[in-house]
Amino acid sequence: MTRQHLLATLFSALLLGPAVAQDKAATGDMAGMHHGAPASEVVLPAACLAASEDTAMAPMAHGADLDPVQAANHAAMQVMDGPMMRAATIKDADLAFNCGMVAHHAGAIAMAKVELEMGKDEASKALASRIIAAQEEEIAEMTAWVEAWGK
Repeated sequence: MTRQHLLATLFSALLLGPAVAQDKAATGDMAGMHHGAPASEVVLPAACLAASEDTAMAPMAHGADLDPVQAANHAAMQVMDGPMMRAATIKDADLAFNCGMVAHHAGAIAMAKVELEMGKDEASKALASRIIAAQEEEIAEMTAWVEAWGK
């Protein structure tokens, strides 16, 4: 079982319940699992699917044979992996949401910074800049909520 498969199974177990996660893990049907959502709710656009490979996560899990863009995006995704999975273990729904979203937004910022550094399309770079600004503001809001909750 790959690291990504294991993480998706754990996350789906936490959010959907152990029975659904076991069914997904047993059939290997972890495609489309994002934030515990069933595959039918998270679908990449066809152009994304066409540009990627089904086996793309295997080398990503080991960091092998990545070009600079892949390596940078892989590193950006790792910004949020551990903290998001840790937040998924929190029993209080409000706290789990805010803590998980802080990590998720940090990953979005890291990905947007890769676009600013390596992207060529000006519209995509402008979107990345807007994402950074919005996500930083939301991280500050959620962090303030978490700090107030903890008092």
